[in-house]
Amino acid sequence: MTGTKAMAWVGGVLYLFTLVLLVGGAPRASGAVHGAGALLAASLLIGVLRRAPLPALVMTLFGSIAVVVFTPGPVRAGQSVSYQGQFLPFLAVDVVLGFIVATSTRRASIVAVAGSFAVQILLIGGFAHGENVTVNGVIAFLAMAASCMVGLLSRERREHAVALRSQEVAEAVTAERLRIARELHDMVAHSIGIIAIQAGVGSRVIQTQPAEAREALRAIEATSRETLSGLRRTLVALRRTDLGAAASGQAPLGPSPGLADIERLAAATADAGVRVDVRRSGEQRPLPADIDLSAYRIVQEALTNVVRHAGTGRCRVAIHYGDEELSVEVVDDGRGAVENGAAHGFGIVGMRERVGLLHGHLSAGPRPEGGFRVAARLPLPEPAGVPVEAR
Repeated sequence: MTGTKAMAWVGGVLYLFTLVLLVGGAPRASGAVHGAGALLAASLLIGVLRRAPLPALVMTLFGSIAVVVFTPGPVRAGQSVSYQGQFLPFLAVDVVLGFIVATSTRRASIVAVAGSFAVQILLIGGFAHGENVTVNGVIAFLAMAASCMVGLLSRERREHAVALRSQEVAEAVTAERLRIARELHDMVAHSIGIIAIQAGVGSRVIQTQPAEAREALRAIEATSRETLSGLRRTLVALRRTDLGAAASGQAPLGPSPGLADIERLAAATADAGVRVDVRRSGEQRPLPADIDLSAYRIVQEALTNVVRHAGTGRCRVAIHYGDEELSVEVVDDGRGAVENGAAHGFGIVGMRERVGLLHGHLSAGPRPEGGFRVAARLPLPEPAGVPVEAR
């Protein structure tokens, strides 16, 4: 960085040295030659402009003033006539102004534009003659206005890009918070529901049926351990900031649940008093992780609602592996939707959010013949084609 900064200021020194050579080394050259040379020499100030825009503006103004003041015009009939080309260095001033308007504060931009415009008008008024005063004044104004407009447009475009980036970050944070909320709700609500039911069973039979009470306590312990493991997995994933944390000596985490764990989920639900009939159809195959997890969570939440609200002892889970979509359905013959029941909590909302993120379809509601039905269809990605070897 120090070397780059030094090179930038070396360019500034070379710019000033070039101006001295132009004005002092070729005093009889035309104003157009001096103006074009000073305009090209301004390219040496690019490094200074990037690091210190206002000093770069002062240097270009100094160079422009030197070219205008020390460039003589030819004499005709005893009257000095200026060359319009001697004002070319002001184009470099306008470029610097555009950069300042695009990158600096509004106050600095206003001061820079006002000072530069005053200097240009004074020099044009003092060194242009006759009709050239008006022509050069209009050209100087239009060139400065164009550079400032380009700077303003660049500034607005950059600010708009920053605003869009901030909005994207905020939306990503919100989406992640919703995802975490869904995970915690689906995982904890199911487990707490089972624990509450098992604790109630145990408290009722602890005196009369000790064996059944011990079984209820065993189910509570197993469910609690599974919930704690899931919470730990979620919290560690939140704390992990880079991929290298996986090799930092931490205990390995279990994989996220999926449809392969439905039987274990059914067994836990059976311990809570609801027998689950699991039926699978279609060609069973590995699924994308997000679809597999979402399908499991939908079934889990639906079974939680059956345990807590249906008032029935059995339900059915149907999983169909189609060619283009995965279908899951949970049906019970209980009392359906009741006041303050499943439809009034976050469970159905969470399921709809999961299905919506995967561009699927969810239907949840009471059945005409009684009970409640939850059905979700999740689109599956097209399988990758297997190349056929040429023979």
